[in-house]
Amino acid sequence: MENEKMNQIIERVLILLEEKKYLKAREEILKLNEVDIAEVMEEVIDELDIDKAVVLFRSFPKNIAAEVFSYLPSDDQVNIISAITDKEIQHIVDELAFDDMIDLLEELPANVVDKILENATKAERKLINTFLNYPETSAGSLMTIDYISLRKDMTIAEAMAHIKEVGMDSETVYTCYVKDKERKLLGIVSLRTLVVAQDSDLVESYMHEDMVYVNALDDQEDVSNIFKKYGYLALPVVDNEHRLVGIITFDDILDVIDEETTEDFERMAGVIDSSDMEYLDMSVWHHIKNRIPWLFVLMCSYVITGGIIASFEGVLSKVISLVAYMPMLMGTGGNSGSQSATLVIRGMAIDDIDLSDVWRVLWKELRISFLIGILLSALNFARIIWLDQESVWVALTVSGAMLVIVIAAKTIGSMLPMAAKKVGIDPALMASPMISSLTDMVSVVTYFAMATWMLGI
Repeated sequence: MENEKMNQIIERVLILLEEKKYLKAREEILKLNEVDIAEVMEEVIDELDIDKAVVLFRSFPKNIAAEVFSYLPSDDQVNIISAITDKEIQHIVDELAFDDMIDLLEELPANVVDKILENATKAERKLINTFLNYPETSAGSLMTIDYISLRKDMTIAEAMAHIKEVGMDSETVYTCYVKDKERKLLGIVSLRTLVVAQDSDLVESYMHEDMVYVNALDDQEDVSNIFKKYGYLALPVVDNEHRLVGIITFDDILDVIDEETTEDFERMAGVIDSSDMEYLDMSVWHHIKNRIPWLFVLMCSYVITGGIIASFEGVLSKVISLVAYMPMLMGTGGNSGSQSATLVIRGMAIDDIDLSDVWRVLWKELRISFLIGILLSALNFARIIWLDQESVWVALTVSGAMLVIVIAAKTIGSMLPMAAKKVGIDPALMASPMISSLTDMVSVVTYFAMATWMLGI
């Protein structure tokens, strides 16, 4: 739906709720699909209060209420759960897809989870507890049990009848999973294949045994890379005994990709990503705690840089014009290093670059930095001679320093992320802030060392 039209609907609903015209607000909002209704509910909770949102939520048909609930952010889900009755909670949990229910239970207070588990059957409690015990960032925490499983000795007709029977409750019907009596995964077969096959044929004749799957304990970032590589709609998840325990669908992995991308951006900007809260929902103090550690580290690094500059006061006092070129050299070094670091980090994130490629990356960056350094140095030499009207030796000092700084910065920028990955540190931490501080130090030392040598100071 267009943003303008959606904003108009939200505005009308908010006005109706403020005037306590709940039935009219309900009529207005039920014209939308569940995703858009959830967006309206978010605005109601943010702009008005949870009580009005709960009154409106309770007026929805039960099936729509559960669907809308699944699209709400986790903090809004918890707010609604905290305001409704146990019976209403149980109905929502019963209607939610299994993976959405697990996500909800992970966010709820322990006393509410206990109430839900009390109303579940013994088998359901065991299954829920199993899922809740998977590590938060593992494939097991993302998967659902709502999939279609077949036996290899089924006929195509039996398989199709089974799909019609359970398909409405499954996350996907496009891919079916074949397993044996011990629940071990044997193969997969697509719905397209089953539809065109002869009814009397066996499923075994059409299943693919050469398949891609993940382990329940695999990291979610590795799982997202597999989805990106193969473009599947779903992936089977097995345990250490190769038993099929669930599937992960592409909509769940999209959330993971979004989370991982956000995390990398924050780390590359020097922000500690300790919360999945939205920017406006975080308190000022929370933002301060996330940002100040790296700023403190960088402040200390610039103290060192300042000390290096102070140690070359004699050089600066003799050729004062050298000071004017320091910001340019430091800025160029920082940007050069950040460029290389960003590209290498992205390459490693999408598995385009591996640790075994370290020498290829270094050789490529050396060639790139040399050519870029030559071009920038030549331009600066001409500018310093013709526009600044400095001596040839000053121009050579600045231009030579530029060449060395660009080469050093791009080498540091490309190698540090790979070194970080080698020792088990997130490469994103080696991005802009860290690279800039290191290249500033290198730039200052290089510049003054060349000035001392070339100008004979």
